[in-house]
Amino acid sequence: MADEHLDLSIQLRWGDMDINNHVNNVQFARIFEEARVRSFASWFPERPEGFSMLVARQEIVFTAVLDYSLAPVTVRTCVSRIGTTSLNLALTLIDPNGTTCAVAETTMVSVNAHTGRPTPPPDEVRAILESHLVADAGLPVRS
Repeated sequence: MADEHLDLSIQLRWGDMDINNHVNNVQFARIFEEARVRSFASWFPERPEGFSMLVARQEIVFTAVLDYSLAPVTVRTCVSRIGTTSLNLALTLIDPNGTTCAVAETTMVSVNAHTGRPTPPPDEVRAILESHLVADAGLPVRS
């Protein structure tokens, strides 16, 4: 277990704001999507043949208002769980002042690129994912 996060710098867009003059909550999902794509691009610079992932679930907990800024936000990502055919990514959105504005957990399912059916990821993919697994990452368990 690596216990390392990947910190990504994501630029906000003027159009991300809403009538309340802060970044609209729906934009958080798009920011997390961008971070997810960049994480996989960093971890898998050459996409393994036949390997594909689909989003099965995403949960976002909003913790602070995100004001628009010319300075980029940081999204901290890591793998928080690896199952047989699925994995969870833990993502934290941090504003330019260091305030955590949201945390998310996204469940991704490994699918056969030709059939679309769930399948275990190739061993080399699992090894890379395991190298980004962080203990106790992800959303807290609800009571």
